Amino acid sequence: MKRSILFFILVFAFSGQIYSQLLTDSNLPIVVISTDGGAYIPDVPMIPAAMKIIYRGQGERNYLSDLDNTLYLNYNGRISIETRGSSSQVPDKKPYAFNTLLDDNLTEYNVSLLGMPAENDWVLNALNYEPSCIRDYLTYNLSRQIGEYATRTVYCEVIVNGDYRGLYLLQEKIKPDKNRVNIEKILPSDNALPELSGGYITKADKVNGDPVAWTEYAYNWQNVDYMHQWPKPEDATISQTNYIKSVFNNLSTAAHSMYTSISTGYPSIIDVPSFIDFMLLNELASNPDAYQYSTYFHKDRNGKLRAGPIWDINLSYGNDLFLWNLDRSHTDIWQFNDYYGNNGSRFWTDLFNISTFRCYMSKRWNELIAPGQPFNLNSLNAYIDQTVSLISEALVRENARWGTIGDHAAEIQKIKTFLVDREAWITANIGSYSACTNVPVPSLVISKIMYSPKPTALYKADDLEFIQISNNSNQNVNLSGIYFSGTGLVYQFPYNSVLYANGSLFLASNVISFEKKYGITPFGQFTRNLSDLSQKIVLSDAYGNVIDSLTYTDSYPWPYADGNGYFLELIDQSFDNSLPESWTTASFNTTSVDRPGEVSGVVLVPNPVHSLLVIESQSEIINIEMYDLNGRLLLSEAVGCEKRELDMSAYKAGTYLFRVETAEGTTTQKIIKY
Repeated sequence: MKRSILFFILVFAFSGQIYSQLLTDSNLPIVVISTDGGAYIPDVPMIPAAMKIIYRGQGERNYLSDLDNTLYLNYNGRISIETRGSSSQVPDKKPYAFNTLLDDNLTEYNVSLLGMPAENDWVLNALNYEPSCIRDYLTYNLSRQIGEYATRTVYCEVIVNGDYRGLYLLQEKIKPDKNRVNIEKILPSDNALPELSGGYITKADKVNGDPVAWTEYAYNWQNVDYMHQWPKPEDATISQTNYIKSVFNNLSTAAHSMYTSISTGYPSIIDVPSFIDFMLLNELASNPDAYQYSTYFHKDRNGKLRAGPIWDINLSYGNDLFLWNLDRSHTDIWQFNDYYGNNGSRFWTDLFNISTFRCYMSKRWNELIAPGQPFNLNSLNAYIDQTVSLISEALVRENARWGTIGDHAAEIQKIKTFLVDREAWITANIGSYSACTNVPVPSLVISKIMYSPKPTALYKADDLEFIQISNNSNQNVNLSGIYFSGTGLVYQFPYNSVLYANGSLFLASNVISFEKKYGITPFGQFTRNLSDLSQKIVLSDAYGNVIDSLTYTDSYPWPYADGNGYFLELIDQSFDNSLPESWTTASFNTTSVDRPGEVSGVVLVPNPVHSLLVIESQSEIINIEMYDLNGRLLLSEAVGCEKRELDMSAYKAGTYLFRVETAEGTTTQKIIKY
């Protein structure tokens, strides 16, 4: 008996040594985890451990021998860790969830891992039931490529307590954060509007420990269980559960009734583009769990319900739990309406059956499969090949450890063939998009942005943010349904509100502070705050047709307006405001729009001009800038006197804009050169 026990101990120790020796160096980051006392990692609760990540940098080789070389440690600190998932926990290769901690083993530590934005909640995806090891990685990255957030992912190789565990994806956990699901965090005390309206992260999923918040009907035998992701289930109040449940109920009613009113129908409830993108990502992959399990939604304060982020795409692109006799990922079905079940809530099918929604879905699909776009087969194949090249070395060790890879080249070819057939089927069955092509949108222009106000003794900087929207047309614009799409900035115009011809309006972060500070009554108040660094602002109609879009930054070549009391001002409304050269900086003390009477003494003659242009002012001219109609800055000159003569003979015939800054203010005037 003693001999048998001794033999078992020797074999176990020798096997562990073999597994650890599988990895000495890698082209991927190496994650080394050591639990306190070598403890086994349970499902719950989390247990304490130490973690090191060896990473020399992009394109460099990483060596296990650098485990104690601080120069090459991307992370070297404490974590708490547990196994995670449901069916993914069944194999011997376990997936993990972990929190990065300070040395006290209690305080959560927000830290950047492998270039991903700083946070403390992370996942090590074991890539189980997935012989290609690329399906999750491919689809998460496709989501970000088409403009929707999905968890960021980095391939790595993992060792736990000296045991080589194989190839993993280190990825972000879904949670509210400005760099993840960008919503306002709702608190237990937020039980009245507007605070009650968000932000929420809700999921349809398997019951796996978390309590079911409510259940919805499906068109098949299997109902759908909904759970809170945020607020945490234990923190969600009855008011909060009832509120977010009512949003889903309203969506179900509107979609089933095909109620398309932009004031109270489904476009007023959901962010249409996010639902379309969510469906197309899952349908491209033919994900049989989509809509029923691991299906996330999020809703910001005062915002619309958005679908996503996508999650758990390992059963897809023709792959399924074949060992359990499941084969549901096919090229010729809609996963929201197939005969295998797992169709999700009724509203998915109902939305698809609404002609307008389906038209926009078809339009988006055909945009994404066009040459050079993320869903185009050439683009997909190139990205797949790039990914396979990245992990090919680690796949050998993965297979040596677990024996689950098989013929990887054949598996990759299977995915590529699947995509050819899948795209052909969707294109043939999604319907026409002619009815929603070239939809007219109003001539609204984002013309001023105060994203980083200078704080004062009386006002917090964030309370002085504002955006100006101008009507660059001779027609009144009905603003019904117009809103800021995307995340991070929330505002939807009231139904039947109007912006008059050639007029403008302000939206402020704090109506009271804005009016007291600037003496102007804003049209409305947006939710959240503008980023001091960079933000994409998208103004859309109720269906997501883009009216105006730009992304500003606080760095060159954008004009400097970061905390210095100035805001960004569009030089001329005819300019392309997505270009930094179309903007300048201004303040309410200098802009001609807000103080037109103080710069009336500036004269530019003759107009039209052939050669010599005279610029004259009643007060000192500080600076002159000259732009073409594409917004390009052609001349910038400090003057310091009341008159300046400028030779225009070298410039082509056309129209130019002159921005003249004087001691009394600033004016912009058009000059025609012949």
